[in-house]
Amino acid sequence: MKKYITLFWEAVRGEENNYTEGSVKRALFMLAVPVILEMGMESLFAIVDAFFIGQIGSANALATIGITDSFLFVVFSLAMGISMAATAVVSRRIGEKDKASASIAAFQAISIAIFFSIIIAIIGFFYTDDLLRLMGASEELIVEGGSYTRIILSLNIIIMLLFAINAIYRGAGDASIAMRTLILANGINIILDPCLIMGYFFFPELGLKGAAIATCIGRGTGVLYQIYYLTNGKSVINITRDHLKLKWDVIKKLLNISAGGAGQHLIASASFIFLVWILNAFGSETVAGYTVAWKVLFFTILPSWGIAMAGAALVGQNLGAKNPERAEQSAWMAARYNMYILLILSIIFIPLAKPVLGVFSNDPEVIKQGALALQIIFSGYVFYAYEMVLGQAFNGAGDTYTPTLLNFIAFWIIQIPLAYCLANFTYLGATGVYISVAVSSSILAIMAIIIFRKGKWKEIEL
Repeated sequence: MKKYITLFWEAVRGEENNYTEGSVKRALFMLAVPVILEMGMESLFAIVDAFFIGQIGSANALATIGITDSFLFVVFSLAMGISMAATAVVSRRIGEKDKASASIAAFQAISIAIFFSIIIAIIGFFYTDDLLRLMGASEELIVEGGSYTRIILSLNIIIMLLFAINAIYRGAGDASIAMRTLILANGINIILDPCLIMGYFFFPELGLKGAAIATCIGRGTGVLYQIYYLTNGKSVINITRDHLKLKWDVIKKLLNISAGGAGQHLIASASFIFLVWILNAFGSETVAGYTVAWKVLFFTILPSWGIAMAGAALVGQNLGAKNPERAEQSAWMAARYNMYILLILSIIFIPLAKPVLGVFSNDPEVIKQGALALQIIFSGYVFYAYEMVLGQAFNGAGDTYTPTLLNFIAFWIIQIPLAYCLANFTYLGATGVYISVAVSSSILAIMAIIIFRKGKWKEIEL
């Protein structure tokens, strides 16, 4: 036991950066622990945020979060695409022991993130109401929640940089810095959230708008912390004045990988938007219940994404070190451990779905729909545990197009048509939407396992 406690603190402090030699289990543990803590902090904030917004006592407030999350999925898609590219290229250069090229790639990834965030900010600031109407939002909801959506979209650069720079750190094996960034950012969020939403102490009571301001202040502080470590020479990646030049060959490579990575999440994001659109026909309470259910799901899944991201970094570094067999071993080990975790969480959360939802809302219909969504979706997440890791392993190798194709099949060919038909042409109604998520996730996992075993991802050159 003492041995594992010692390893835990070594991982948290970031005392090891070379993951291409020695025990694969140790390498996975050392990299996964800070990433899991990082994701756990992110998920904790999501739950705290949903809790205090729920205290506003408005179904429109929760529905606004759900609709805004639909737009944020697009932002997250671009951010994740850039992040995948950053992890793949930086980890490959680190595996080759070329820190200078890794730092150059890092700056190019940051530049790409800034460019896309400016475009989104312009659209989000000037067309907030139109975007909400497009999603079927009522005028009452737009008046009550429009400011929240405008703030979040206008300052999306914070999210983009937070994702991209943390991905750079993970690719370099400096996952402890990424962990500390989110602990700082979300710690501030958690403190400011109740203060600005409910008006505690000397803060004004801003309601939903306060949640957006708290998020931007917290995450913005995290970005400043990231930049400090990128430039102070204390991390593996050290961006100096010499690196502040656009390298179009590197940008082209990053964009090529990012396109597939963003495609994966845009496909998933668009499917989420369509599901929210389908659920809108069943009322704000149903959308609110589904929204809170996803907040709870993220609370459980984000640590699992931590394992997946650790696996991706290990795959990239070991391919860079010309050791593809170790890369494959790392991916399968991460997938197996992820399955154990999600299986345990499913056993815990399925019977406790209603009490958990009751923490975030006292509306019986919101609780009913949210609990039902949790129970059904969780039933397919044991299989999805493998897809989470193997999909990220493809990305870590620089093959972002295979998971993009798999996502397209699972979400657009299977999930959306199935959700629409079950919701509108059977007695299931909204329940049919939840069933479609579980079914498509399970099929996606099976496809990923089959293709990953073929091993063509080992041949990708970056």
